[in-house]
Amino acid sequence: MLSGLADHGYPGLTVEYVADHSGVHKTTLYRRWGGLEGMVADALDMAGEDTWTPPDTGSLEGDLRELAREVVTSFSDDAASAAPTAFVAAAFQSQRAADALHSFYAERFARCEAVVTRAVARGEASPDTDAPALVRAVSAPLLLRVFITREPIDGALADQSAAAAIAATREGAFTRP
Repeated sequence: MLSGLADHGYPGLTVEYVADHSGVHKTTLYRRWGGLEGMVADALDMAGEDTWTPPDTGSLEGDLRELAREVVTSFSDDAASAAPTAFVAAAFQSQRAADALHSFYAERFARCEAVVTRAVARGEASPDTDAPALVRAVSAPLLLRVFITREPIDGALADQSAAAAIAATREGAFTRP
């Protein structure tokens, strides 16, 4: 299913394609997932069950830079970005896929709270820093280029994004209300 999603996008993917490429009859797929929306949502749910952990470089700046570089790695290569890009596209066409994508990223941001917790312990961030807002701020400029302006992203842009988030953190921009 993931290869079909990457190759054809959500609009071009069909249950018949998944059945043909998985060796499972399409009625089995319909019975198990109810259709394409269910398969995409389930794939996103499974993606969230991985063992990914946020970086721990010993500094908030280093951790944020590594997080930004992970976004670059995920979206700068056509082959690597095909599936995550297709998931985002599916979220615009399916509420169930949108809900699954939201859950996936909410869980990712929750894991990233450790980055801020460590930074607070080291005195690099205020105890009332909004960790999910800070992590979103690191990835937002990169994802804007990937999905909105369709500009390339690279390590230098990742570093710039992390530096901007650090500067904003130092000025209290990510303080919880």
